[in-house]
Amino acid sequence: MTGRQKTEAALSKNGTPEIPAVICYEGIFIRDQWERLTLYPWWYKQAPDMERQMAWRREVMEKISQDWFVLPSFYSSGRRQHLSIDVRGEEVFLIDSRTGKRDRLTKPEISGWQVQGGQHSVKQDHLAETLSEIDELIPVSSSSDPVRIMSDGRDDLASSLLKDFGATLYPIRHVASPLWLTYYLWGFEGMMTMIAEQPELVKHACRRFLAKSVHSVHEAAEMGAAGIWIEECMTDMISPEAFASLCVPFVRSLVDEIRAAGLKSIYYYCGDPAGKLEHLISVGADALSLEESKKGFVIDIEDVAEAVGGRCTILGNLDAINLLPDASEEQLRAEISRQIAAGRRNGSRFIMSLGSPVTPGTSVQKVRLYCDLTHELGTL
Repeated sequence: MTGRQKTEAALSKNGTPEIPAVICYEGIFIRDQWERLTLYPWWYKQAPDMERQMAWRREVMEKISQDWFVLPSFYSSGRRQHLSIDVRGEEVFLIDSRTGKRDRLTKPEISGWQVQGGQHSVKQDHLAETLSEIDELIPVSSSSDPVRIMSDGRDDLASSLLKDFGATLYPIRHVASPLWLTYYLWGFEGMMTMIAEQPELVKHACRRFLAKSVHSVHEAAEMGAAGIWIEECMTDMISPEAFASLCVPFVRSLVDEIRAAGLKSIYYYCGDPAGKLEHLISVGADALSLEESKKGFVIDIEDVAEAVGGRCTILGNLDAINLLPDASEEQLRAEISRQIAAGRRNGSRFIMSLGSPVTPGTSVQKVRLYCDLTHELGTL
């Protein structure tokens, strides 16, 4: 079976005879390991021409050997005609010939941390506390209309990747949970305060964010994606009751839209699911993905498989922080085997995955070994 066939089978009610291997948030891994994944210079990732984009992506996909990939959007064809790269020693510029504007490109930092300092979290000096303020801050328009995406060439890179890899690898796109998106509206403190004190205002914001996420789903479908990864963060810090009221209905609606568009949904819950696991299952996503044990909580894949009981696909949560970077082949083999066995008890509705992104200190060789061992051990 190809990687795509394995993943499609894993996301079906019948399960899969061959377990697929994936990593979550491949973009983080690529950023942190660029020089070990490809011989091309870092600025190829921001290059406006298709040849360079396809060149580095082919190398990276071969090195990782996972069974899915994220479909990217791209510059419009009209804009690409006027963009070029100018390399001046250590400095790299993106030039727009129409305006003469020269944007200096910055090499991405490992781990994404800004070495020059600055704020790394959302802080709002003023909290939007009226319906009109929220409507102004969360505009819902047709600017991301899928037809426009297709007609202006922003899907060209995705189309080329699908032509090369779409038959063998499973293409996905990412969206965020509507409640999680309120963090960007209010910041952490504001989000928590609003959830506790103004739940109706939170629901209004979630309705706006849901509309934007639905636009993203339709765009993904038009681009050729097969699955949608739904990210949920920070909501382990609210009560199960608040989660059931302010999160579940909107994620359920999002899942329904994903299914109506002919795609599969993978719901990734970041944090401790204690008291919320049934709520997570109730949204009706095709698959559920949870973190590995950390931050003082324990999430054992065997317990997850027992609780889910075949009602949806589950993703593995192999420890990407304390196990993967330093594990011997024997240790890695043992944990992958344990997780696959748990997945088989879930009716083989299982995808081998990590509980969180690959850390900067994890080698490319170890990630490749993880994928290779899964392919070996996951074949009946």
